[in-house]
Amino acid sequence: MGEKEKRASNRKMPKHVAVILDGNRRWAEKRGLGTSEGHEAGARRLLENAKDCFAMGTNTISLFAFSTENWERPEDEVKCLMALFEKHFRAEMPFFQRDKIKILVIGNRAKIPESLRGLIEEVEEATKSYEGKNLIIAIDYSGRFDILQACKSLATKVKDGLIQVEDINEEAMEKELLTKCSEFPNPDLLIRTSGEQRISNFFLWQSAYTELYFPTVLWPDFGEAEYLEALTWYQQRQRRFGRRV
Repeated sequence: MGEKEKRASNRKMPKHVAVILDGNRRWAEKRGLGTSEGHEAGARRLLENAKDCFAMGTNTISLFAFSTENWERPEDEVKCLMALFEKHFRAEMPFFQRDKIKILVIGNRAKIPESLRGLIEEVEEATKSYEGKNLIIAIDYSGRFDILQACKSLATKVKDGLIQVEDINEEAMEKELLTKCSEFPNPDLLIRTSGEQRISNFFLWQSAYTELYFPTVLWPDFGEAEYLEALTWYQQRQRRFGRRV
């Protein structure tokens, strides 16, 4: 780490950072490249930034990699994204195991290719015993889906006599959300690149008290310097408003 990174890491860090990876296609268009090249650049950036986050003390990183709405994109683009997931899960397995990073994939797996489903299960099984570093990757995920499946789970437990209606509260709800897999299920900091100032359909419940940061840079250009700027902004917010970290 350089001196700037050391100063940032010595301050209180967000335990859980969530990122909406926005801008791959616009990044490619600006450079006269194909959409697939934009997504490939975004995938490389994803892994580089995850390594920086963990190095600076973050416990959980959540990445909105493929939303439910993304199925509406052109078929070739969707196939490209599915192939990229497979490629990088395979290529980065040694890194996950060497650095003891637990991989957790959340979302509806019904529509993703069988080969990718099998690979996800393999990676999750190989890393399930690791503690302290959680990489949550949201594939075919939506905040609405997450809340709905949590409500259905609670309703089933009431029907089966496992709990009473009076037992349902915020804590019970959070235990049913897909982010229950992390020690820190609710993000302290959510970053959305590209300048869009909304969280769309990502972590709708979990982000109620989250600091929201909207840099204008496109995702493939969001490097270490930009991440340090986000951390500095977050730490200033904590000092100014005394919010939880």
